[in-house]
Amino acid sequence: MSLSRLARSRLKLAALFAVFTLPMAMAWGMVEWRLGIPEGRTAHGTLHPEVPGLASWPLTGVAKDGADDWLLAFDCPQACPQAADRWWRLHRALGRDAHRVSRLRIGGRAPALPGEAVAAWTGAVPAWREPGALWILDPEGRAVLRYGAEVETAQVLEDLERLLRLNPEPPLARLHAE
Repeated sequence: MSLSRLARSRLKLAALFAVFTLPMAMAWGMVEWRLGIPEGRTAHGTLHPEVPGLASWPLTGVAKDGADDWLLAFDCPQACPQAADRWWRLHRALGRDAHRVSRLRIGGRAPALPGEAVAAWTGAVPAWREPGALWILDPEGRAVLRYGAEVETAQVLEDLERLLRLNPEPPLARLHAE
């Protein structure tokens, strides 16, 4: 038995209708019943909106390698060669994206490691400062994430790689730098 011409036309119309309505129905079901939507957060650090932009930080001589660089700023109230080495190793672990990140050590008496800028707090230390903390700042100088001194390096690396992946480098950025 073959389908009549009218039945085939109706079947095609129903299939076309299903192609456009099924995705909407599935999306509504996902939202309504929370199916396939992650419940937890994805970043290991914490967001602190009360932290002002880098330009407002009371620091001496803030420098980044490139204008479009992300910045790892970490606070060393004392000589802290372990923390400086830890963040230097994290920076190297970024591999081909390492050129997109600069490091800024605030305080400490040890000489700067390769690729690291050193600054010091001037005047009154801000209330939001936390000794041993690490901040990831975007290219415009806004604090994106903050980590306490006890954070695992692998967690920071995972978050930083995710930020760099979600914010790709402009295609001609390296040509402009040269």
